[in-house]
Amino acid sequence: MTKKVRVRYAPSPTGHLHIGNARTALFNYLYAKHLGGSFIIRTEDTDAKRNVEGGEESQLNYLKWLGIKWDEGADIGGEYGPYRQMERLDIYQKYVDELLERGLAYKCYMTEEELEQEREEQRANGQVPKYSGAHRDLTEEQIEQFEAEGRQPSIRFRVPDQKTYTFQDIVREKITFESSDFGDWVMVKKNGIPTYNFAVAIDDHLMEISHVLRGEEHISNTPKQMMIFDAFGWEPPQYGHMTLILNENRKKLSKRDEHILQFIEQYKNLGYLPEALFNFIALLGWSPVGEEEIFTQEQFIEIFDPERLSTSPAIFDPAKLKWMNNQYIKQASLEEVVELSRPHLIAAGRLSENMDEVTKQWAIDVIRLYHDQLSYGAEIVELTELFFKEDIQYDEDAMNVLKEEQVPEVITGFLSQFEQIEQLSPDNIKAAIKATQKETKQKGKKLFMPIRVATTGQVHGPELPNAIHLLGPEIVKARLNNVLSLIK
Repeated sequence: MTKKVRVRYAPSPTGHLHIGNARTALFNYLYAKHLGGSFIIRTEDTDAKRNVEGGEESQLNYLKWLGIKWDEGADIGGEYGPYRQMERLDIYQKYVDELLERGLAYKCYMTEEELEQEREEQRANGQVPKYSGAHRDLTEEQIEQFEAEGRQPSIRFRVPDQKTYTFQDIVREKITFESSDFGDWVMVKKNGIPTYNFAVAIDDHLMEISHVLRGEEHISNTPKQMMIFDAFGWEPPQYGHMTLILNENRKKLSKRDEHILQFIEQYKNLGYLPEALFNFIALLGWSPVGEEEIFTQEQFIEIFDPERLSTSPAIFDPAKLKWMNNQYIKQASLEEVVELSRPHLIAAGRLSENMDEVTKQWAIDVIRLYHDQLSYGAEIVELTELFFKEDIQYDEDAMNVLKEEQVPEVITGFLSQFEQIEQLSPDNIKAAIKATQKETKQKGKKLFMPIRVATTGQVHGPELPNAIHLLGPEIVKARLNNVLSLIK
């Protein structure tokens, strides 16, 4: 086997790109790039029942969106193709025939009903269900009888007796299995399609895969794949099994956890930045040296060290992801933030797709107010609500401000100053507030909070003169008069 580092991510086209799968792809990508190796995409599409139309394209598109690039794959080719398993059936057949010929595999004619009955009996006897080997040594007569009945055989690998399988896991160090833990397992299904553990072992060898980084749910698959490597006298890759991703309650991240969005597409649609998501996922089960948490992709490639893959489960913290995305948004240009946010205002019916230039600039100025506050694009709809509703419903905090004794004087004074402004601008609004302070002798919160609540309906918000300017004179006057009628 070549000494060059070659790793692979092997998606099944059964749906959208999940956070866990994206992490597997990302860690393999970083590992390969850090060591100057190759990153391969291999599509494992043998489970036809679960495959969905467009599944492969969707997965690849969202990997690209995240910024992950590969050196070989079904879409770009390479020297080790084909890169879809269903296009490699002839390749697998050669190795199936060899194992059958050598007696290391055999045909099993048991029906699903017979297999289930066998499992039920084992459970009833307190045993862990596994194939008994009932068809391990069929006679020619038995085979002829089964075929005369029209039974379609599967092909099972003959698990060696009393053999220990040990491998040095990149993450978990030494892991050992006994062959007695396994029954003879199905290599090729009745429909002639190879199973995962057989096909992946053949592919990993022929594609000269040097390292396999994957989720810990694959640990129990590893000895089966090692059996295939042993059978052909091949050197297996070095395996590394990453820990589970847990939710905030330290429960395994499940697709039923609806409070946690788990697909990359959902984050893209909400207006998260791919660089932020890449950064966040890279820290799910891997940690850099030091306290810094924000890195570019190039920095990750430089510092990625598999020795720092965690042996403890990773915690998926949505609040941290929002914080991290906000850090990236703060560093983004206003143009980028507008592109991220404006589609959500259009989708919410707040803006038209065919805006005139004046409205377009107004929308840019509104979004600018929340540039540093924005956590993700879709959040702009909630943040800018004050600019798009006619009537304000004052919450408890707002009403507590409006009940203060100086409020009528402050609002009356500011309304008077505001009506005298000839050219509305943030600077002139600031001057009107200053004049109100001089006239009423109120300052600080006693001055600003009533004006903020009356004009915006909020006790916190963006720079007040800028917000009032963008609300426009008619809305501001109407809201000020409304508050006066409310509190008198």
